[in-house]
Amino acid sequence: MTEVLFYHLQDMTLENVLPPLLEKSLARGWRVVVQSASEERADALDAHLWTYRDDSFLPHTTWRAGDAEDQPIVLAVEEGNPNRANVRFLVDSAPLPEDSGSYERIVLVFNGDDGEALAAARTAWTDCKTRGFEVTYWQADESGRWQRRD
Repeated sequence: MTEVLFYHLQDMTLENVLPPLLEKSLARGWRVVVQSASEERADALDAHLWTYRDDSFLPHTTWRAGDAEDQPIVLAVEEGNPNRANVRFLVDSAPLPEDSGSYERIVLVFNGDDGEALAAARTAWTDCKTRGFEVTYWQADESGRWQRRD
């Protein structure tokens, strides 16, 4: 069964939150697709993942690359699973893909300070529950640690 995790960003940026989540995914041996809502955003994330930390980088590519199927992380703007990922991140209100049930985990990261993003996340939550997915809601505590909220 697909597990869907909703990460509620408040006073945080995607650029700060996404790399550690991707690092944890790779440490677990997962392959990942990160779907954003625009090519510009995917390109900005691409540049950021190469430089977010001086002592490391996340091996990744974009959907445009000819070797996307060989990469552990692929940044995309459309549906599809170019690297046979078992985890899909949805950012910037990217919609749930048609093949949502084929992933072990979907991580929907949304900006809680943006009313439209919050509404889209609520709609996605309802859709996921309707599909029978296991859904959980995560929010950072005062120290920045992610806590599951019920």
